[in-house]
Amino acid sequence: MTDTSTLGSPDARLATIARLNDRCRQGLDRTARIGITRACLSTFADNRAAEIVAQAGILAALRGYRFSEAEAGERDRGSFEYQGTTIYFRIDYYDAALEYGSENPADASITRRVLTIMLREDL
Repeated sequence: MTDTSTLGSPDARLATIARLNDRCRQGLDRTARIGITRACLSTFADNRAAEIVAQAGILAALRGYRFSEAEAGERDRGSFEYQGTTIYFRIDYYDAALEYGSENPADASITRRVLTIMLREDL
């Protein structure tokens, strides 16, 4: 749980959101959901076994992704190359029931992150 009373400055709030998004991208947030679009998977696989291998490779590439200094901010979106194809990702913030947007993405106790991995045509 993140104590939002210590997040007095916008910079502290932004840093907290970025850190929580990094945890989501790294697979360390147990409350987060990660999905890969069908179009993205079908680019790399034509059967279920190949999909599992592609998912593992894409997730490994995502976890290895590093933001540059110029990409400051919430670190909630980005792109990387996987097997010669540009893959995009985005993190959205929802309430604990995954019904509405989160009132405070800096508060991990009330926010569920949903990371979507996709191709350009899925944007």
